Amino acid sequence: MTGAAERGAFALDERLPVGEAGGLLRKAFPGHWSFYLGELALYSLLVLILTGVYLTLFFKPTMTEVVYNGSYTPLDGVPMSEAFASTLDISFDVRGGLLIRQMHHWAALVFAAAIGVHMLRIFFTGAFRRPREGNWAIGLTLFVLAITEGFAGYSLPDDLLSGTGLRIAQGIMLSIPIAGTYLSMFAFGGEYPGEEIIGRLYGMHILLLPGLLVALVTVHLILVFYLKHTQWAGPGRTNRNVVGKPMFPQFAASSSGLFFMVFGVLTLLGGLAQINPVWAYGPYRPDLVSTGSQPDWYVGFLEGALRLIPPWETVIAGHTLMWNVLLPAVVLPGALFSVLYAYPFIEAWVTGDRREHHLCDRPRDRPVRTGFGVAGIVFYGVLLLAGGNDIVAFTFDVSLNALTWVLRVAVIVLPVLAFLVTKRVCLALREAEHERLAEGVETGDVRQTIEGGYTESHRPVEAGKRYILLRGSLPVAPPQEPAASAGKVARLRAALHTWYAASAQPQQPPEDAGEEFPVEPAPRRAAQRGRSWDGSPES
Repeated sequence: MTGAAERGAFALDERLPVGEAGGLLRKAFPGHWSFYLGELALYSLLVLILTGVYLTLFFKPTMTEVVYNGSYTPLDGVPMSEAFASTLDISFDVRGGLLIRQMHHWAALVFAAAIGVHMLRIFFTGAFRRPREGNWAIGLTLFVLAITEGFAGYSLPDDLLSGTGLRIAQGIMLSIPIAGTYLSMFAFGGEYPGEEIIGRLYGMHILLLPGLLVALVTVHLILVFYLKHTQWAGPGRTNRNVVGKPMFPQFAASSSGLFFMVFGVLTLLGGLAQINPVWAYGPYRPDLVSTGSQPDWYVGFLEGALRLIPPWETVIAGHTLMWNVLLPAVVLPGALFSVLYAYPFIEAWVTGDRREHHLCDRPRDRPVRTGFGVAGIVFYGVLLLAGGNDIVAFTFDVSLNALTWVLRVAVIVLPVLAFLVTKRVCLALREAEHERLAEGVETGDVRQTIEGGYTESHRPVEAGKRYILLRGSLPVAPPQEPAASAGKVARLRAALHTWYAASAQPQQPPEDAGEEFPVEPAPRRAAQRGRSWDGSPES
């Protein structure tokens, strides 16, 4: 039996790179919980694909009008599109259809949320820096595709709520100067609501966008393996190794367990928590608008921006520019994602830091970056709240107009306050750490001195924590004074560098910094071997 197994392994090794898989199976993965956020997104995508394949067997993506005579009697005899009728059939007549459909919707929400939180983790820890700028761009593209995919799937049932969202999308298209009318006519197959939009969204939803998502996820994972994982600083963790669980069997077991947990939780949500009950909204009609309609959270910020912008319009040569739609729905997201794509290069330009980074920053060690991140979250949160301002006003019995003006002020003021407060908190945390390093940790033991006073004893900071506090992540290079003949750009860069570096409070690196922080490709390739869970070098 052993001889047969050896011959089989040898035969496979002749045809496939089986022998080289040993090093791959021993690849180390950090065990910190924050590194599982990306896997949460990956497994949500798997659930989306599995449930989506099942739903495609029964959904009919056409806008042909039919008269409903299915199991849901309140809509019996009501004319509707075939897309909406098939959605009702999936919900009430297909065995397990409602469960799968709701699992699919919940998985979409978790998928987008997991990508968003994963990107926040990468931003706050500085894991987007060299050599991972490309993976940062891929992650942002995945988030944009997830939003687009979610909106396309959300619109397919052709119910009154999703139809309202499509009407808003058509208004956004029309706000684009010159090309807007042509985009709308092409997307809807004629004058709104047309007869082609559902079929075209369906093709994007089940073929084009999933294909792009799977392709980019594959490239993302390949780069993760090639560049190796980032990890938190600590004793034995350097820029030249990875300390964690080997891929097989420890990491494979925990990762498989996470997949089954995700699948189980999404199944429970699909069976117990109702979401998107299209039968309560009814079929879409262009002359009706769903009261209190809010989109899913990942596009809620666009809805809020549309509601906050005043009704600004400009007529130029007989053509109307709708600033109240163009600015919040086209310019704002375009500018937001452009800044996010460029941020790794902006920070590198400001700080002059071109080194490779494989250790995560603690957010408190980079107060400016952390402040920007918190300000962005607050900005998004205010817009998301504004997307449901009518519901908030009705629930708390306040004036809708007054609430809108409060949110208009808040969307400008609160992000600035959030930045200042976050920066101050980060600096205060650092100051408290420096105090503990200098004076030690309070023990709680109070003694009376011979003079009659009282003093509290202190003990030194533990070696592991002391290492992290002293070492942290790579310090920011000290600012350099621009030459007298320097141009405006050089002086601006120097001023920004001083502002960024002064608040970062650089820490003293270890004595062997030259060996800990390789910048050449060869040391990085050597570092990809990493270390296993017990800290020993991989074979």
